[in-house]
Amino acid sequence: MSRRFTRSSAFTSALAMVLAGAVSASPADAATAGSEQDSPRVPTSIGYGGAVSSLDPVVSDVGLKVLRQGGNATDAAVAMAAAIGVTDPYSAGIGGGGFFVHYDAATGQVETIDGRETAPAAMEHDAFVDPATGEPYPFYPDLVTGGVSVGVPGTPATWERALERWGTTSLSQALRPATTVAEEGFVVDQLFHDQTVVNQGRFEALTSTSELFLPGGEAPEVGSVFRNPDLAATYRTLARGGVEAFYEGELAQDVVDAVQAPPVTDDTELPVPVGSMTAEDLASYEVVDRDPTAVSYRGYDIFGMAPPASGGTTVGEALNILEQFDLGSLEDPAAMHHYIEASALAYADRAAYLGDGDFVDVPVAGLLDDTFAKERACLLNPEVAAAKPVAAGDARSYDGVCAEPAAEGINPEDTESTSTTNLTAVDRWGNVVEYTLTIEQIGGSGIVVPGRGFLLNNELTDFSIEYDAEDPNRIEAGKRPRSSMSPTIVLADGRPVLALGSPGGSQIINTVTQMLINRIDLGMTIEEAIAAPRAAPQNSVRTTAEQAFVDSYGTALTGYGHTLRPTANAIGAATAIEIGPGGLLTAVAEPTRLGGGSARVVWPAGH
Repeated sequence: MSRRFTRSSAFTSALAMVLAGAVSASPADAATAGSEQDSPRVPTSIGYGGAVSSLDPVVSDVGLKVLRQGGNATDAAVAMAAAIGVTDPYSAGIGGGGFFVHYDAATGQVETIDGRETAPAAMEHDAFVDPATGEPYPFYPDLVTGGVSVGVPGTPATWERALERWGTTSLSQALRPATTVAEEGFVVDQLFHDQTVVNQGRFEALTSTSELFLPGGEAPEVGSVFRNPDLAATYRTLARGGVEAFYEGELAQDVVDAVQAPPVTDDTELPVPVGSMTAEDLASYEVVDRDPTAVSYRGYDIFGMAPPASGGTTVGEALNILEQFDLGSLEDPAAMHHYIEASALAYADRAAYLGDGDFVDVPVAGLLDDTFAKERACLLNPEVAAAKPVAAGDARSYDGVCAEPAAEGINPEDTESTSTTNLTAVDRWGNVVEYTLTIEQIGGSGIVVPGRGFLLNNELTDFSIEYDAEDPNRIEAGKRPRSSMSPTIVLADGRPVLALGSPGGSQIINTVTQMLINRIDLGMTIEEAIAAPRAAPQNSVRTTAEQAFVDSYGTALTGYGHTLRPTANAIGAATAIEIGPGGLLTAVAEPTRLGGGSARVVWPAGH
């Protein structure tokens, strides 16, 4: 097939509808931040000159304004990420971390920044085990809320490093739009209100958190204006002093105090365990420039994030397995059967091998080797589902020859939250950014740093709860917990054609993999690929799936031996930008999941 994407027969009519929508929502109508919060949610925009996509219209408008004023993709991405910390503080912010993937149009290289949180130096192997019983603390509520699960944040350092490597603006300039939004406020939508209500019990246990997010003791009403002057002041502190002001000095001490002595209310009965983070932990934090993962799939070069992210290897391995089969010739239910089976095999290997590569030997080359994929594909029966969980393969010794299946596998419990957020940016020069960032749980650790206006993460719950010396994701001081974040950039003939990513915890891998299959193998447009119903196969006896997926494929997949478990929750909430011939940009965000996202282009087609 061509190394450029093909479009389905429905594309012409879809394009006409999108252009019609674009006319009614020009950039001039929606390029402001701050108190003017009337920007529409635009799930698809097509045009030229740069594009952005996020899950929030205020955030996308911030990025669009940066691009229109001459900033590049990195400038826009950092400004958008700062705005996310204001309008979506329960998913991301300067108290968390993430992974930044960048395509440099000048060099043709894909490069990445690992801004994952780290465990404090005093973190004990049994930090999550009750010494009185010798048993792990209950995940809910004991480990979710409090200081014990707070990792050293990496987001501010990620912004500094990204701007240093690829940006054209200063951190001070990048923070200005978000500072304005924090000061002037944004209109509360249903999602923000509902997520506050879900967290109300946790937030009420902490004085600083309830004061910010539960004014008058209640969640902010839909349609009200929410302001965060403390966060605006924090951003100004960073603008004046750089990220050193976060990792050293008064702000750093405030973070440490909040972790070691969370500001609990006098009457709470909620467990709020303290953490061990110190000022030295913050001062010694460093982001890491890592080589991306890379696989070739049906003529496309697909780049992702290396360990401690498990997204690059697990998406890559699943695709390598699927490349052994002609998915495009199959009916959709048969293609979904192959997707579920390949995912199970890749998730088995994820559980066996993935952790922080600076602490454990992760056989990345083996996991992404086509010969290893051929060997694993031997276990994929096109007619019958394998018994789950399947066993891991040997990614350190393989020859591609089919052999007897290994013993029954083990599928460990995964506590990675389905929160997080994602953004995509492309500029007029062809630079591309895919950035996934998080504070883990919806609401993170629940701790707002007093007087600073931001929540701290609870990322350390992404470690295996019980310590096992053979577990690659075991707890260790200074280590980064395994993540499923999967920011992905796709090249054809050395040039970018697609960037995509999603939140969703361990389901991120599924969302990205399924979107790539939809776009490359099944002939969907990128708009159709992001809207299509999803399943999240993860080597379990039952596969979690959206109800629309069950309605579409349930009967047929039952015939293969699959058991689907419907969920009322959305699986993933993706953003993507496709770069077509002549530089035509198709920016897409979720049309309905989590209320829908917002995708914008600098110059809409037809204008």
